[in-house]
Amino acid sequence: MDNSVYVVKTTVNQERAVANLVESTIREKEKNEHGIKAILVPEELRGYVLIEASFSDAIEQLIQDIPHARGLIKGELDLEEVEHFLTPKPSVTGMVEGSIIEVISGAFKGEHARVKKVDEVHEEITIELLEAMVPIPITIRGDSVRVLSKEEKS
Repeated sequence: MDNSVYVVKTTVNQERAVANLVESTIREKEKNEHGIKAILVPEELRGYVLIEASFSDAIEQLIQDIPHARGLIKGELDLEEVEHFLTPKPSVTGMVEGSIIEVISGAFKGEHARVKKVDEVHEEITIELLEAMVPIPITIRGDSVRVLSKEEKS
């Protein structure tokens, strides 16, 4: 039997809780009578949980008793329609030279800096701290920073 992806509407910011409750409910049963193969909670899709399953009736029955699950959206998605949620995006996407960033982890946590170079292949950026007396280029991982403004260098 082919699997399709079904969309469960949830309370915003409760997507993970709903997914965890669905998973624990399935694990409590000795066999997976719901036909659920996978549960996906994409960060960029707030208020929704994607469930890959054989049929929708069992999902509807399963989520009835789960808090914050608002209901099953009619219809189904093909796996191709959700593949883009499954491929990780490089951590330096959206960063450009001249952007002002805040370091969110590591030795320079809390410091503000200007991006001097973006290395998409290694997912690293070279920065110069704004508060430093002498500008020293520092190379750090792209997931260690948060972009504050995307100002191009003049």
